[in-house]
Formats: sequence, C-alpha cells, structure tokens
Amino acid sequence: MRSPLSVDLRERVVAAVLNGSSCHQAAARFGVSVSSASRWSARFRREGQVAPKPSGGDHTSHRIEAHAGLILASYETQPEIFLDELRDRLAEKGVPTSTSSLSRFFQRHRITRKKGRSTRLSRSGRT
Repeated sequence: MRSPLSVDLRERVVAAVLNGSSCHQAAARFGVSVSSASRWSARFRREGQVAPKPSGGDHTSHRIEAHAGLILASYETQPEIFLDELRDRLAEKGVPTSTSSLSRFFQRHRITRKKGRSTRLSRSGRT
C-alpha cells in the first residue's frame, strides 16, 4: 500500500478548490487524482482538516473481545480443548468465529496452549 501524500500538497489542493477552482482543475494542476481532490475538499469542509487518517492496525478484534468472558470460561473448564472444538462450541452459543481469530485472541491475552510435561510421550519414540 502506498504511503499517504503530504499534508502540504493536500492543503494546497484544498486551498485551490476553496479559491474557486474545480476539483478537476486543482487535480490537474497539482498532479493528483480528481477523487483525491474531491475527498480532501469534502473532508476539509466536514472536519476542518486534511491530514491522512490512520492506516493499518486491528479493526476486527473488538468482535471477539466482546465475548472474552465466554471464551475464557470455556477454555478454563477444558484447557486441553482444540481450537476447532472451541470454535464449534462458541458457534452453538451464537458466537461465530474462526480458529485463526481464536488463536490471535489467546496470543493477545498471553495464554499459551502448548502441551505441558503431563502429556504422555509418543509410543513410537523419536524419529
């Protein structure tokens, strides 16, 4: 993904539009797309700023975090549960999720799900 254009350029484009140029004229003059000139001008009229909005980051964890109590309670009752089983159990209770989102949930909460020393060793031995 490209990095956002500079605030200085955005301000000059918006100033040109505010001084009577059309978005098409301002875009051609400063070498930006017409849609960018239009969006920047509209945002300036609406919010009074042209700085780029933050990009990246997590946009979906709030969905699963809303059910953190249910997930943690299910995990505490059966800590050896597989993620697929936990996903199915949550789906039965009306919480649609995926195994990857559950894995990220446990990482955020610093809960490791690795087998401990109490796990029985393999019968076949080392390979």
